[in-house]
Amino acid sequence: MPPRIVFLTGAGVSAESGIRTFRAEDGLWEDHRVEDVATPGAFRRNPELVMRFYNVRRRKIIEAEPNAAHRQIAELQANYDVWVITQNIDDLHERAGSRQILHLHGEVKKARSTRDPNLVVDIAGPDLNLGDFCPLGSQLRPHIVWFGEAVPAMDEAIEIVQAADIVVVVGTSLQVYPAAGLVEFAPSSARLFLIDPAPVAPHLRHRLERFIQHPATTGMMEFAKQLEN
Repeated sequence: MPPRIVFLTGAGVSAESGIRTFRAEDGLWEDHRVEDVATPGAFRRNPELVMRFYNVRRRKIIEAEPNAAHRQIAELQANYDVWVITQNIDDLHERAGSRQILHLHGEVKKARSTRDPNLVVDIAGPDLNLGDFCPLGSQLRPHIVWFGEAVPAMDEAIEIVQAADIVVVVGTSLQVYPAAGLVEFAPSSARLFLIDPAPVAPHLRHRLERFIQHPATTGMMEFAKQLEN
Protein backbone atom coordinates (compact mmCIF):
# COMPACT_ATOMS: atom_id res chain seq x y z
CA MET A 1 0.00 0.00 0.00
CA PRO A 2 1.48 3.41 -0.95
CA PRO A 3 1.88 6.07 1.76
CA ARG A 4 -1.29 8.00 2.52
CA ILE A 5 -1.21 11.77 1.99
CA VAL A 6 -4.16 13.66 3.45
CA PHE A 7 -4.67 17.20 2.16
CA LEU A 8 -6.72 19.56 4.33
CA THR A 9 -7.69 22.29 1.88
CA GLY A 10 -9.47 25.59 2.29
CA ALA A 11 -10.45 28.75 0.46
CA GLY A 12 -6.85 29.67 -0.37
CA VAL A 13 -6.64 26.78 -2.85
CA SER A 14 -9.60 28.00 -4.89
CA ALA A 15 -8.78 31.70 -4.51
CA GLU A 16 -6.26 31.43 -7.34
CA SER A 17 -9.09 30.19 -9.56
CA GLY A 18 -10.98 33.41 -8.88
CA ILE A 19 -13.24 32.12 -6.09
CA ARG A 20 -13.42 34.72 -3.33
CA THR A 21 -12.39 33.57 0.11
CA PHE A 22 -15.09 32.96 2.68
CA ARG A 23 -13.71 35.24 5.41
CA ALA A 24 -12.77 38.62 4.01
CA GLU A 25 -11.20 41.24 6.24
CA ASP A 26 -14.42 43.28 6.17
CA GLY A 27 -16.49 40.35 7.45
CA LEU A 28 -18.48 40.13 4.21
CA TRP A 29 -18.93 37.23 1.83
CA GLU A 30 -19.76 38.28 -1.72
CA ASP A 31 -20.94 41.60 -0.18
CA HIS A 32 -23.30 39.91 2.29
CA ARG A 33 -23.05 39.36 6.01
CA VAL A 34 -22.58 35.69 6.81
CA GLU A 35 -25.51 35.92 9.25
CA ASP A 36 -27.80 36.88 6.37
CA VAL A 37 -26.93 34.09 3.94
CA ALA A 38 -25.21 31.21 5.72
CA THR A 39 -27.29 30.25 8.76
CA PRO A 40 -30.50 28.25 9.23
CA GLY A 41 -32.12 31.41 10.60
CA ALA A 42 -31.26 33.30 7.44
CA PHE A 43 -32.99 30.64 5.34
CA ARG A 44 -36.09 30.84 7.52
CA ARG A 45 -36.18 34.64 7.40
CA ASN A 46 -35.40 35.19 3.75
CA PRO A 47 -35.08 31.98 1.72
CA GLU A 48 -35.20 33.88 -1.58
CA LEU A 49 -32.10 35.92 -0.67
CA VAL A 50 -30.22 32.79 0.44
CA MET A 51 -31.15 30.96 -2.77
CA ARG A 52 -30.10 33.93 -4.91
CA PHE A 53 -26.81 34.26 -3.04
CA TYR A 54 -25.85 30.62 -3.70
CA ASN A 55 -27.06 30.82 -7.30
CA VAL A 56 -24.54 33.61 -7.90
CA ARG A 57 -21.77 31.63 -6.24
CA ARG A 58 -22.71 28.51 -8.19
CA ARG A 59 -22.48 30.35 -11.51
CA LYS A 60 -19.03 31.70 -10.62
CA ILE A 61 -17.84 28.23 -9.63
CA ILE A 62 -19.17 26.73 -12.88
CA GLU A 63 -17.18 29.36 -14.80
CA ALA A 64 -13.99 28.82 -12.77
CA GLU A 65 -11.27 26.35 -13.71
CA PRO A 66 -8.99 24.21 -11.50
CA ASN A 67 -5.59 25.77 -10.95
CA ALA A 68 -2.10 24.29 -10.67
CA ALA A 69 -2.58 23.46 -6.98
CA HIS A 70 -5.69 21.38 -7.67
CA ARG A 71 -3.91 19.59 -10.52
CA GLN A 72 -0.73 18.95 -8.54
CA ILE A 73 -2.73 17.30 -5.74
CA ALA A 74 -4.45 15.06 -8.29
CA GLU A 75 -1.16 14.14 -9.97
CA LEU A 76 0.23 12.78 -6.71
CA GLN A 77 -2.34 9.98 -6.94
CA ALA A 78 0.06 8.22 -9.32
CA ASN A 79 2.36 7.33 -6.41
CA TYR A 80 0.41 7.95 -3.21
CA ASP A 81 -2.91 7.12 -1.58
CA VAL A 82 -4.22 10.69 -1.75
CA TRP A 83 -7.21 11.91 0.21
CA VAL A 84 -8.60 15.44 0.07
CA ILE A 85 -10.62 16.76 3.00
CA THR A 86 -11.84 20.16 1.92
CA GLN A 87 -13.72 23.00 3.53
CA ASN A 88 -14.51 24.29 0.02
CA ILE A 89 -17.97 23.92 -1.47
CA ASP A 90 -16.76 24.01 -5.10
CA ASP A 91 -15.96 21.01 -7.29
CA LEU A 92 -12.53 22.11 -8.52
CA HIS A 93 -10.73 19.19 -6.88
CA GLU A 94 -13.06 16.81 -8.71
CA ARG A 95 -12.55 18.54 -12.04
CA ALA A 96 -8.78 18.45 -11.55
CA GLY A 97 -8.97 14.66 -11.27
CA SER A 98 -8.82 13.93 -7.54
CA ARG A 99 -10.80 10.80 -6.72
CA GLN A 100 -11.01 10.55 -2.92
CA ILE A 101 -12.62 13.79 -1.71
CA LEU A 102 -14.59 14.56 1.42
CA HIS A 103 -16.45 17.88 1.55
CA LEU A 104 -16.80 19.00 5.16
CA HIS A 105 -19.04 21.98 4.48
CA GLY A 106 -21.16 20.64 1.64
CA GLU A 107 -21.25 21.07 -2.12
CA VAL A 108 -22.77 24.03 -3.91
CA LYS A 109 -23.74 21.99 -6.97
CA LYS A 110 -26.00 19.79 -4.85
CA ALA A 111 -29.24 20.37 -2.95
CA ARG A 112 -30.88 18.52 -0.13
CA SER A 113 -34.38 18.00 1.15
CA THR A 114 -35.67 20.20 3.94
CA ARG A 115 -37.61 17.17 5.18
CA ASP A 116 -34.86 14.53 5.04
CA PRO A 117 -31.26 15.86 5.24
CA ASN A 118 -29.95 12.55 3.92
CA LEU A 119 -31.79 13.05 0.63
CA VAL A 120 -29.25 14.85 -1.57
CA VAL A 121 -29.66 15.51 -5.30
CA ASP A 122 -27.60 17.13 -8.04
CA ILE A 123 -28.74 20.55 -9.20
CA ALA A 124 -29.59 20.60 -12.91
CA GLY A 125 -28.10 23.88 -14.10
CA PRO A 126 -26.82 26.91 -12.20
CA ASP A 127 -29.95 27.84 -10.23
CA LEU A 128 -31.91 26.44 -7.30
CA ASN A 129 -35.14 28.28 -6.63
CA LEU A 130 -38.13 28.40 -4.35
CA GLY A 131 -40.59 25.86 -5.68
CA ASP A 132 -37.89 23.30 -6.53
CA PHE A 133 -38.97 20.23 -4.57
CA CYS A 134 -37.32 16.97 -3.56
CA PRO A 135 -38.92 13.57 -4.34
CA LEU A 136 -40.67 13.75 -0.95
CA GLY A 137 -42.40 16.96 -1.98
CA SER A 138 -40.49 19.37 0.28
CA GLN A 139 -38.47 22.43 -0.70
CA LEU A 140 -34.87 21.81 -1.68
CA ARG A 141 -32.15 23.89 0.03
CA PRO A 142 -28.46 24.32 -0.79
CA HIS A 143 -26.43 21.30 0.34
CA ILE A 144 -24.25 23.50 2.54
CA VAL A 145 -23.33 23.15 6.20
CA TRP A 146 -24.31 26.53 7.58
CA PHE A 147 -23.05 28.20 10.74
CA GLY A 148 -24.86 26.67 13.69
CA GLU A 149 -25.24 23.27 12.01
CA ALA A 150 -23.32 20.09 12.77
CA VAL A 151 -20.65 18.83 10.35
CA PRO A 152 -21.88 15.32 9.45
CA ALA A 153 -18.62 14.28 7.73
CA MET A 154 -16.38 14.93 10.76
CA ASP A 155 -16.26 11.32 11.97
CA GLU A 156 -15.23 10.10 8.53
CA ALA A 157 -12.65 12.90 8.26
CA ILE A 158 -11.12 11.92 11.60
CA GLU A 159 -10.77 8.30 10.47
CA ILE A 160 -9.02 9.39 7.27
CA VAL A 161 -6.56 11.62 9.16
CA GLN A 162 -5.84 8.93 11.75
CA ALA A 163 -4.47 6.71 8.98
CA ALA A 164 -2.28 9.42 7.41
CA ASP A 165 1.46 9.12 6.81
CA ILE A 166 1.65 12.75 5.61
CA VAL A 167 -0.77 15.59 6.35
CA VAL A 168 -0.65 18.73 4.22
CA VAL A 169 -2.65 21.82 5.20
CA VAL A 170 -3.18 24.02 2.13
CA GLY A 171 -4.92 27.37 1.89
CA THR A 172 -6.67 27.36 5.25
CA SER A 173 -5.91 29.14 8.51
CA LEU A 174 -7.50 26.26 10.44
CA GLN A 175 -9.41 28.68 12.64
CA VAL A 176 -12.91 27.38 11.90
CA TYR A 177 -13.86 24.53 14.21
CA PRO A 178 -14.42 21.64 14.19
CA ALA A 179 -12.33 21.37 11.00
CA ALA A 180 -9.45 23.20 12.68
CA GLY A 181 -8.98 20.34 15.11
CA LEU A 182 -8.44 17.65 12.47
CA VAL A 183 -4.64 17.86 12.51
CA GLU A 184 -4.69 16.80 16.15
CA PHE A 185 -5.91 13.37 15.05
CA ALA A 186 -2.87 12.71 12.86
CA PRO A 187 -0.55 9.96 14.18
CA SER A 188 2.50 11.22 16.05
CA SER A 189 4.63 9.63 13.32
CA ALA A 190 2.88 11.54 10.51
CA ARG A 191 4.80 14.27 8.68
CA LEU A 192 2.95 17.60 8.79
CA PHE A 193 3.32 20.35 6.18
CA LEU A 194 1.63 23.75 6.02
CA ILE A 195 1.28 25.70 2.76
CA ASP A 196 -0.10 29.21 3.20
CA PRO A 197 1.08 32.78 2.55
CA ALA A 198 -0.06 33.88 6.03
CA PRO A 199 2.04 33.32 9.18
CA VAL A 200 1.92 29.84 10.66
CA ALA A 201 -0.92 29.05 13.07
CA PRO A 202 0.49 28.91 16.63
CA HIS A 203 -1.08 25.54 17.47
CA LEU A 204 0.72 23.91 14.51
CA ARG A 205 4.27 25.15 15.10
CA HIS A 206 5.40 22.35 17.39
CA ARG A 207 4.44 19.66 14.88
CA LEU A 208 5.38 21.11 11.52
CA GLU A 209 8.10 19.45 9.50
CA ARG A 210 7.98 22.30 6.99
CA PHE A 211 6.14 25.60 6.64
CA ILE A 212 5.97 26.62 2.99
CA GLN A 213 4.96 30.28 3.07
CA HIS A 214 3.57 30.59 -0.44
CA PRO A 215 0.17 30.67 -2.15
CA ALA A 216 -1.28 27.26 -2.95
CA THR A 217 -0.05 26.99 -6.55
CA THR A 218 3.63 27.73 -5.93
CA GLY A 219 3.50 26.09 -2.51
CA MET A 220 2.29 22.81 -3.98
CA MET A 221 5.16 22.85 -6.48
CA GLU A 222 7.59 23.26 -3.57
CA PHE A 223 5.89 20.47 -1.63
CA ALA A 224 6.13 18.09 -4.59
CA LYS A 225 9.87 18.78 -4.74
CA GLN A 226 10.17 17.99 -1.03
CA LEU A 227 8.60 14.58 -1.62
CA GLU A 228 11.17 13.77 -4.29
CA ASN A 229 14.08 14.40 -1.89
